[in-house]
Parts: sequence; structure tokens; C-alpha cells
Amino acid sequence: MLETVGDIWECSTTGIIVITTNGSLTKDGRAIFGRGVAKQAAQRYPKLAEIVGSLLAERGNCVCSLGNGIATFPVEETPWSLPDPGIIARSARELRLLADHSGWTQIVVPRPGCGGGGLAWKDVRPLLVPWFDERFIVISQPL
Repeated sequence: MLETVGDIWECSTTGIIVITTNGSLTKDGRAIFGRGVAKQAAQRYPKLAEIVGSLLAERGNCVCSLGNGIATFPVEETPWSLPDPGIIARSARELRLLADHSGWTQIVVPRPGCGGGGLAWKDVRPLLVPWFDERFIVISQPL
């Protein structure tokens, strides 16, 4: 696993961009993207909430490839709950399996649960290390 600082969207031409998500839906079946990279993705791709909402209804709160170089990474059950280290560890395993299966060579992941979620990177990093090899780049925004 590599670590860097920068704008995740500048990596969209070279790798898979991972957006952290939750498992909640609006009444009309759209995913809720409240903050962080997920909110940025929803602003860039207006149909994303519908697409992810359909996948959540069909598959549950799991890692999914959305096509167009984007994948989800669940960190919590709802946008109002705290990020769950168990969900983060499960998502890291699922993302690794998906990357292996899909042949992805570069996967760019924000620090899951550490931005608006409030978790400390020192506590989250060990959850990722067993699963993320050199193809995975964990990116944080510059201060």
C-alpha cells in the first residue's frame, strides 16, 4: 500500500477511484452521499445516487464496481452513524478481491472513515494493510 497527498480526481485517468459510502437509501431508492469523496462524486456524476441505490437494494452494503473507473467502499451503515472499523476491514477485503478479479493495476482510495467520519488514520491503517498491496494508493487531501 502506498500513501500520498493530493486530489483524488486527478487520478481518474490512471486508476480506479474508490468512493466511501454507507448503506442508506432515500425514500425514492437513491444512495445518500452526504460528504467527502462520495459527495464530490455525486456532483460530478448526477446519476450516481440512482446507480448506487439500485446496487444497495440488490446486493446490500458491499463493495461494488460502478464502471467508468469508480468503485464503492462502505464504511458505515448510515450517514448519521460513526464509521465502523468492522465494515472498513470487510470492505478492504472485498475491494482486494474485486481488484484481483478485475485485473485492476491502480486503485486510489481516500482514507476510509478519517475525513468527515472522524476516525484516526493510525487506527484505520492497520485494517487495510493485510489487504492492500502496491496497487493501492491511499490518498489524503492536502492541509
